[in-house]
Parts: sequence; structure tokens; C-alpha cells
Amino acid sequence: MQAIVDINGKQYQVQEGRYINVDRLPHDVDATFEIGNVLMVVDQGDTLVGAPYVDGATVQAKVLRHARGPKILVYKMRCKKGYRLKNGHRQDFTQLQIEGVNFPGKKDKPKATETPAETKKPAGKTEKAKTTKAPAQASVKTAAEPQAQKAAPKAEAEKAEGAIPEAPADNGEA
Repeated sequence: MQAIVDINGKQYQVQEGRYINVDRLPHDVDATFEIGNVLMVVDQGDTLVGAPYVDGATVQAKVLRHARGPKILVYKMRCKKGYRLKNGHRQDFTQLQIEGVNFPGKKDKPKATETPAETKKPAGKTEKAKTTKAPAQASVKTAAEPQAQKAAPKAEAEKAEGAIPEAPADNGEA
């Protein structure tokens, strides 16, 4: 199950059991809270789109930690003026674990140990794996060999039929 939520003015795609990093939130570590700004929910092919939010839909999230992102360097310079300014920035963020997505009309998932009746196969009947034989590999030939093999039988056949007359000997008399 997936959802798109609005947190601090930014939209995030969330999924149950996944982690996301969002801008720093005021919640304590290990605190669980609900996000009510759910823009869209996708559940097993069913899609609910809000206008702007889906009524009654919530996402449960747990705060795992507060941390700082990687350092980003900001460098400003004015050509031919001798102005140079180098500055660094690290963005604070909160890491969340998505624990669940709830909305009106939610379908319950079947348990992992149970399989739907339509996917069960009758006992004792198994399909045999089909095997196919690979085609025999031809011997490797050079580029000149196929042309010579094609030309030789034609020339021999034409000589046998008498289609190619022998050229008269040219002894210089014309």
C-alpha cells in the first residue's frame, strides 16, 4: 500500500515499512504520530485521490532519529572585484519509519501463512518441466569458403551440359 503525503509543504511518497527523511520535525525520538495530509492512496489497484486531501485517511509514522545531512559548499564570486565568499551548509532532517496507512474502505490483507483458495493447486499434480534440444552448431567457415562452394557446383554443372563453350585459341590471326 502506498500513499502520497504532505509534510511541511513538501510531498513524499510513502509505503508501509519504509523509511523516509523529511525536514526536521518537532517530535521526540521514538514518538509515534499521525500525518493527516494524505493526498492520494493506492491499495491493490484501487486509487483514492483527494481534493486536496483524502477524507479520513491517515498515515502512522515513528520518529527514528534526528540528524544532519551532508555538507554542501556555497561559493560566491564577483569577477574582477576581489569578492569571494565560501560558506557551508548542513540541512537538519528527521528520519521516519512508516508504520501504516489507514483510510475509509481499507481492505484487510490476507495473512502470510494463508494462501487464497484460487491460487492453491490440487495435491499430486505437478507440471513437468519442458526441455528443448539446442540446435546443432555448424562448423565455423571463413568468408571465402561459402562463395567458393557456391560457385564450384554451378561451373561443373554448366560444363557437363555444354552450356559454356571452350574459348578458341587466340594465335594472333584475325
